[in-house]
Amino acid sequence: MKKLFSTYTKKEFSWIIQDWANSAYSLMITTALFPILYKSIASNAGVTDANSTAYLGYTNAIGTITVAVMAPFLGTLADFPGFRKKLFTIATLLGVFSVLFMIFIGQGSWQWLLVLYGFSAIGFSTANIFYDASLMDVTSRDRLDLVSSAGFGFGYIGSVIPFLIFMVLQFSGWLEDAVVVNIGFLLTASWWFLFTIPYWKNVDQVYTDQPSQTNIIASTLASLKETLTELVKDKVIVYFLIGYFFYIDGVGTIIKMATSIGSDQGLTATQLILMLLVVQVVAFPCSIIYGILAKRWGTRTMLFVGIGTYILICLMALSLSSFMDFILIAILVGSAQGGIQSLSRSYFGSIIPLDKNNQLFGFYNIFGKFSSVLGTTTLAIIAQLTGDSLKGLFVIVIQFMVGAFLLWKAKKPRTKAV
Repeated sequence: MKKLFSTYTKKEFSWIIQDWANSAYSLMITTALFPILYKSIASNAGVTDANSTAYLGYTNAIGTITVAVMAPFLGTLADFPGFRKKLFTIATLLGVFSVLFMIFIGQGSWQWLLVLYGFSAIGFSTANIFYDASLMDVTSRDRLDLVSSAGFGFGYIGSVIPFLIFMVLQFSGWLEDAVVVNIGFLLTASWWFLFTIPYWKNVDQVYTDQPSQTNIIASTLASLKETLTELVKDKVIVYFLIGYFFYIDGVGTIIKMATSIGSDQGLTATQLILMLLVVQVVAFPCSIIYGILAKRWGTRTMLFVGIGTYILICLMALSLSSFMDFILIAILVGSAQGGIQSLSRSYFGSIIPLDKNNQLFGFYNIFGKFSSVLGTTTLAIIAQLTGDSLKGLFVIVIQFMVGAFLLWKAKKPRTKAV
């Protein structure tokens, strides 16, 4: 373990540990704790299951669209000297305090709970725009894959630890359910805040884009227009972003629909939780391994490996017959999930100009934020038409194939390492 830590510089590890910090939100709030509490409170308030699910869907959609619309503008603003860390801090604190304030929501206030969840999601997603872009400031281009992969790897373990603490308290029966839930909120907010401190202390903005006008808003809009014009001309970036949308949409669809599909196939809640933990634990070493192999075989090659793994997952899922089949699928998902996400981030970082990294990562996050929209919609339609949710996976396979083709087109000739 000491050798593992010595692999990274102080700045790199401070950046990596931020993924450890905010990933607790993804698992504890987005996936586990919040949906359970919200459904319970809404049900006690007389809201039907269908309506409460719809309201949660609307909140997610509003948060996604809000961040996607703001992403290019905020990214452009963050390219100016001294702006990124301030914007990152505002977004992070919005997320942290929104989670913390959930403790004070009464049993009948499901509307306010949704409002806080919406703000927390916006804070989390917005902070990640600046976090992703700051990868370029903590390491060199030849170490992008290694550091980006480590971020995702440590993020998986960082999310599992508070989740396991919460699960022990939940199943032990030592405390009342309401107390355990509040501890979960406090644990998530504290974990997120405390492990962000190294990032605040050690990660500073290196690459900036000097404003062309004294009016920062006018300068931001002018810079955004200039970048859009240049972006359209750069076929490598365009091919990558469109290809990224298709294959990461497939990844997002599997992440978001796996538990629903598992439930349709008769898995219990305990089995679903076990599958989730298997994915998280396997993803930790595999994310790091992807980064190491990318240095040897190339980033794009390992992205193709990840896409190929997901195509195999979809095809295998068509013939699921036992819980062990689901465990095998979970292992395969864990082996590729962190790798394909982290190397996508580092590959994009390697093909963009450094002085526009915040701005261009804003565009990158637009495509990431809308991930799983196409896949989940088509899967849902096919499931309703056929009565079998698994048949929709054929469409996801096509998405991965389209993404792979566009990734193949997105080759940067001058970049030997990728």
